[in-house]
Amino acid sequence: MKIHYTNILLFPLKLNILVNTHKKPSITPRHIQTTRLLCECELFAPQNYDNDPEMKSVMQKFHDRTTQRFQEYDERLQEKRQICKDTCDKEIQKIILKDKIEKELTEKLSTLQTDIHSDAIPTCICEKSLADKMEKTCLKCGGVLGTAVPELGLIGGSVIYSAAQSAAAKVGVEKAIELMKDIYYLGNVSFIDWTNLINVGNYSHRMSLVGIVNKVNNMCQIKDPEGDVFFCFVKQNMRGGAGKFAQTISEQAGDAAIKAGETANVKFAEMTSVGTIFSDPIVISAIVLVCIAVILIIIYLILRYRRKKKMKKKLQYIKLLKE
Repeated sequence: MKIHYTNILLFPLKLNILVNTHKKPSITPRHIQTTRLLCECELFAPQNYDNDPEMKSVMQKFHDRTTQRFQEYDERLQEKRQICKDTCDKEIQKIILKDKIEKELTEKLSTLQTDIHSDAIPTCICEKSLADKMEKTCLKCGGVLGTAVPELGLIGGSVIYSAAQSAAAKVGVEKAIELMKDIYYLGNVSFIDWTNLINVGNYSHRMSLVGIVNKVNNMCQIKDPEGDVFFCFVKQNMRGGAGKFAQTISEQAGDAAIKAGETANVKFAEMTSVGTIFSDPIVISAIVLVCIAVILIIIYLILRYRRKKKMKKKLQYIKLLKE
């Protein structure tokens, strides 16, 4: 075997390179890649593609999502169609109503006959129904009574109060005069005018009645010095003298004022009680008037609401005509 000398010299160098290549990172090793073809496994074969569970799940999810989206799209489409249909129906109704009103107005205007060249003055006779006339009358009555009923209530209350006060004062004056006349038969004294001495202002005032009885006591010396009147006779013959007599008649006059005041209060309470008020014919007539007024006010409010409703409808028609 013949070997060239150059090959013999280079052979150790090649061996050295092969041994020490793993210590040098700059030299990248070559990896042999093994390639596999799909045709070797036959993945796309019908028997493997259709029976794959993963593929089946993917296809089912895709089908479900597609179906859901189509359903949502159909629902939105139906809603939009319904909205468009409602809008179109409303517009059609408006157009029909407008045409109907225009037709009626045209027919009414065509029936009107005007003669401009004639000498006759055109007159307009507005025939109103009985309901319209009644409505106007009730509106007027309701408006008047609506403002008058509160004043009527105030007037009625003040009238009842003043009448009760007058009646109570009258009874108190009569009671005071009666009690004053009982003081030692003071009613038999001819020179006293009780109606001028006792009145509404002083029948329940103690000092006023005491002053009146002391005035009569002083008049006994002038009018009846001989004591023919029993009152003056008692004054002259009472034990303790004139001072004792003056004290006694003063106490009786004070008691008469107190009793007269109590009598007046009782009478006032009777006059202002519920039973007395409702048994008075004046009060009953006032209550009847108030009830009638309330009924008329209710009718007035109902008719006013109806009139507003009519005016609103008329304004809507005018607005449609302008459009």
